Amino acid sequence: VQLQASGGGLVQTGDSLRLSCSASGLTFSSYTMGWFRQSTGKEREFVAGVRYTDSSAAYSNSVKGRFTISRDNAKNTVYLQMNSLKPEDTAVYYCAAGPPEPIVIMTTGGYDHWGRGTQVTVSS
Repeated sequence: VQLQASGGGLVQTGDSLRLSCSASGLTFSSYTMGWFRQSTGKEREFVAGVRYTDSSAAYSNSVKGRFTISRDNAKNTVYLQMNSLKPEDTAVYYCAAGPPEPIVIMTTGGYDHWGRGTQVTVSS
């Protein structure tokens, strides 16, 4: 299984970015997909997740209303549209794949496969 995240970069406060995560080696449409982030000295935290079946999504309170997760099962890709970026969004962003569950799991333990991450830096 390979998860390849891309789309990170250096932006200014208020800008937007779209992250992509391309998956291979798994039946993508059968997996819940999630985005997590980790900033220096902090634990990896849940950002957003989208279910395998009905594409229902869940978000952390810190990004709700600014970020949107979506998936394209035909392309084996999950996206994270990030708007109104803030300096506190600065982190390495990881995509992850987890088994199908009735709800989106918001902890790292709920995901089996992880990508290498892409850096997002938001300057003030």
